[in-house]
Amino acid sequence: MKIALAQLNPTVGDIEGNTARILEAIAAAQSAGCHLVVTTELAAFGYPPKDLINRRELVRRNVASVQRIAASCRGLTAIVGFVSPDSSGNGTGVFNAAAVCREGTVAATYAKVLLPTYDVFDEGRYFNKGQDVCTIDVDAAGEVVPVGLSICEDLWNDEQFEGRRVYGDDPIERTVRAGARLLVNLSASPYRERVQRRREALFIRQIKEHAVPLVYVNQVGGNDDLIFDGGSLVLDAEGGIAARARAFETDLLVVDLRAARSERGRVEPYPGRLESVHAALVLGIRDYLGKCGFREAVVGLSGGIDSALTAALAAEALGPDRVHAYAMPSRYSTKHSLEDAEQLARNLGISLTTIPIEDMHRATEAALEPHFGGRPPDVTEENMQARIRGTVLMSISNKFGRLLLTTGNKSEWACGYCTLYGDMCGGLAVLSDVPKMMVYELSRRINESRGGEIIPRRTIEKVPSAELREGQTDQDSLPPYPVLDAILEHYVEQDLSVDEIVALGFDRTMTEHVSRLVDRSEYKRKQAPVGIKVTSRAFGTGRRMPIAARYS
Repeated sequence: MKIALAQLNPTVGDIEGNTARILEAIAAAQSAGCHLVVTTELAAFGYPPKDLINRRELVRRNVASVQRIAASCRGLTAIVGFVSPDSSGNGTGVFNAAAVCREGTVAATYAKVLLPTYDVFDEGRYFNKGQDVCTIDVDAAGEVVPVGLSICEDLWNDEQFEGRRVYGDDPIERTVRAGARLLVNLSASPYRERVQRRREALFIRQIKEHAVPLVYVNQVGGNDDLIFDGGSLVLDAEGGIAARARAFETDLLVVDLRAARSERGRVEPYPGRLESVHAALVLGIRDYLGKCGFREAVVGLSGGIDSALTAALAAEALGPDRVHAYAMPSRYSTKHSLEDAEQLARNLGISLTTIPIEDMHRATEAALEPHFGGRPPDVTEENMQARIRGTVLMSISNKFGRLLLTTGNKSEWACGYCTLYGDMCGGLAVLSDVPKMMVYELSRRINESRGGEIIPRRTIEKVPSAELREGQTDQDSLPPYPVLDAILEHYVEQDLSVDEIVALGFDRTMTEHVSRLVDRSEYKRKQAPVGIKVTSRAFGTGRRMPIAARYS
């Protein structure tokens, strides 16, 4: 059987555009002589649909698009992800479904059985649960092959996000018992660090158990905070990787299961840990701007490593001519910070404009000082600088229609080491799920991969500082970043208690201090821009903590 894996990049709600992409993939599969073409999960509607699923006109249009797609299917079978109405009228009224399109009609539909409700997923809110498995016969040059359908989570039934089994149902096992000799899985599995290794290990274990080949087709692209990394693949009945599509790119992977192992299809490499995080961030910037209708980005350059990495990623994602940087020195800014910002801009080929804020800062201080009741200067005056910079950058963004990229990293955002309406201003928080030590790793990797000093060495090596007062460093307020990041990983991503973290060898006083910073900064993060998820647990839709709460 010759199969095309249509690894698509849909835009949520763009029924017409998504349909055009599906039709293009089907035409290419027909030209390649394929018997079967498989799209990604909800390819017609876009994933995740969120509350757009409640707009029934969009659901009707997505159903009509599948009818149009089916009309184009001659001489092959297409399995297309879409939103299917539930004729029972119960529950949400819709299924997360796959349509079997052949010879001009929708011959069958399958409704997803397992609906995840952990981490970033909330499918129980949107979809009714499918009950029945589905196998279809596909004619492959005279040989009829029973093909079993599944959608994303159906294949993850024996190992969940936190390593625990939460379903009492195994639709894959039921599908094999129903006679499937080939398994097909339409997926929209979000990227997170090291996820592909875990996916493939899980799939291989399943396939070895059932001794049935698997076609897994994963979505690619950025939709809001989620990045989908592609990496679609075919496993043979022994669990060997017969083919793998490109990562972080759209792809049409054609696989011939009848061919010799070495000739079945391409096996593209999946990038390593740092390379995949880098690719996810670049894709996230490109798709967020593109799908939201922006062409150009604004970034504030401080001479520090976070803004430098953000600018470098943006230049790669959009092209240097579409990234506009601004330096905004105050009386506390060091000479080398401005020099480093200028050097970075030259290295990247982006524009840099300097707008000094000293006069604005002094004017603001003078205007407010009579209203401060004689209280001495404190963090209030420091934050004025950040808020002035935020005003400048947002004004540039408004005037020219360019999206402002926020530059704060996960370690700072976790501890509230950021200023509301200041350095938190922006439309996309590029590094909000990138811990500080990973910021250093990514910056060094950029220089290594390009064979030169793209991000100035001094930017990487100097002591981190917000430069909001004389001689200030980050470690005046925070533990050393290697220790801080380790504590944050345990507290935020693994949900360990202070006692459990201390038992791992961390200082109790420091751990308690960090946990308090994280808990009391939730109100800031609730007002932050959308970020790009790259770790197992990001601030945002996957971590929903209360603000008004009392616990320790």
